[in-house]
Amino acid sequence: MAAFAAVLFSVFFIKNSSVALASNGDDESINEKYGLPVVVYGAQLSPSQKEEVRKLLNVTDTSKVNEITVIGQDLATYIKGDPNAHMYSSAKITRKDPGTGLIIHQVTPENITEVTNEMYANALLTAGVKDAVVDIASPVKVSGHSALVGIYKAYDQGKGGTALNKDRTEVANEELNLATNLAKNDGVDKDKVGQLLTDIKKEIAVQKPATKDDIAKIIDDKLKSLKITLSPEDRQLLIDLFDKMRHLNINFDNAKSQLDHLSQDIQQRIKETVGDKNFLQKVGDFFKKLFDSIKSLFS
Repeated sequence: MAAFAAVLFSVFFIKNSSVALASNGDDESINEKYGLPVVVYGAQLSPSQKEEVRKLLNVTDTSKVNEITVIGQDLATYIKGDPNAHMYSSAKITRKDPGTGLIIHQVTPENITEVTNEMYANALLTAGVKDAVVDIASPVKVSGHSALVGIYKAYDQGKGGTALNKDRTEVANEELNLATNLAKNDGVDKDKVGQLLTDIKKEIAVQKPATKDDIAKIIDDKLKSLKITLSPEDRQLLIDLFDKMRHLNINFDNAKSQLDHLSQDIQQRIKETVGDKNFLQKVGDFFKKLFDSIKSLFS
């Protein structure tokens, strides 16, 4: 029995350590079409923290990246935030060929407490960012919202970057704030929030709604199909948000292939999460039976 328990513990450890075993691999060659990758550091990082972030983002040669710093004033510039805010989360943006998709990688997921990969991806697609690999890291625990500002600045100032529309970046930030609030206030699973936003955008790309009522119907249909219940206030915020996007003429049809990839990623993540819960339940059941057996020996 003890040997079996040891084996089970080993399987459990390997199953949950697979991400940590993944490697970034060798440095990629420089893509001359898009310039150097851009690395954006939070202004409040200490010298030692900045060096830690360099290692986390696999920056082994600073001559092969374009390094910039994001400050509190950038929050005010890009998303009308507090210019006195402290910035810690950092990002590395590597632009890719059309069709690659938007790939988000949280290097320190334990320190990004509220924002999922899919929430980042949805907000960035709204802002106009696509076909890029975005690595995000923070040496301290943060909500994750400010990392977006650094990415926006990278597109404005990074070599080979394309300046983003400020109205779109502000709406993208509203989207991210609403997404995290839905998870906190309405108790909706964060992956389901990502699925909801993605599915709404995909349906908008298909239906091309002409009125706010059309937007509301799409949202209500998706809430029903995903079995998500929102407060009347949050439902209205969702309708207002996507109506703003409609007035900005954001064409999600151009990003449909990336939305499809994103949807597939979320569904796979939900399946994996369910699988992990089943695995953990089996582990719990085994040890409960084991302890019950031990107790019976002394009763």
